[in-house]
Amino acid sequence: MRIALDIFRALADATRLRVLALVQTMELSVGELAQVLGQSQPRVSRHVKILCDAGLAERRKEGSWVFVALGDPELVDPVLAALDAWRAREGDHWAIADAARLAAVRADRAAAANAWFEAHADQWDAIRSLHIAECEVEAAMAALLGDAPIGQLIDIGTGTGRMLEVFAPRARHALGIDRSSEMLRLARAKLAERGLANAELRQADLYALPMADAAADAAILHHVLHFAQQPGAAIAEAARVLAPGGRLLIADFAPHEREELRAREGHTRLGFSDEQVQGWFDAAGLMPARTETLAGGELAVKLWLGRKAGHPLHEAIAA
Repeated sequence: MRIALDIFRALADATRLRVLALVQTMELSVGELAQVLGQSQPRVSRHVKILCDAGLAERRKEGSWVFVALGDPELVDPVLAALDAWRAREGDHWAIADAARLAAVRADRAAAANAWFEAHADQWDAIRSLHIAECEVEAAMAALLGDAPIGQLIDIGTGTGRMLEVFAPRARHALGIDRSSEMLRLARAKLAERGLANAELRQADLYALPMADAAADAAILHHVLHFAQQPGAAIAEAARVLAPGGRLLIADFAPHEREELRAREGHTRLGFSDEQVQGWFDAAGLMPARTETLAGGELAVKLWLGRKAGHPLHEAIAA
């Protein structure tokens, strides 16, 4: 009963109802909420705190930004269902104005993302020119994961969110994590354009994933491992969050001697051998499922699929 009282007290304000409706649409920073609501950031922050204290929302700090997302679905979903039913019956004049301002926020995000990509296009193109086309890499990854629904997906080092664009439509829920708040802002713009409501983003380290043990059905490390100081530890942490029968798919480079990538692009490792990855899989309790080599350039791309021991049915599906 106390939880219900806290919820109804939190909702007994028009601004907090608007905040909840906006966050239901997409994760927003406190600054973006202030922009949509036409209120000061301190005032919006107070409203957000009340919603968070009631469990209806949660705050996630990314660099100097604070993003607001919905709280625990078991608590929030019944509330949202009731609010949606009441809005459908009575209408909501604030919703029209808020939707228009929210469109402006989406446009600002898209413009910022486009500007970043234009500024860095030469760097991206230089690396991509060294290996097989990325669309072929993505097609090979999709073939290894198969056509079955994925369930809970985690994309580790999501960057601009490309793996979420590709695989989130097949997942029940998808989580992308990255250490860079700038990358996460770019990813948010892309995911909003695609309308991927089942995908969320969090700032986190690949060595400390924000997920419980055995909570994920599939994990992806796409061109991330060569930046890792401790690749084995990153693989072990990915294995920790996998459920029995869950799969880890790694896409990275085969061993190479392009030393300039270490100096210019920050690559810590110049590719990986099958023996290295197999050793890390063994240490993390992962069984090798498939390995593929995608040649077609100065750098060969490798795909390694590992599977966590578990239920025979899961293992049969993964195979």
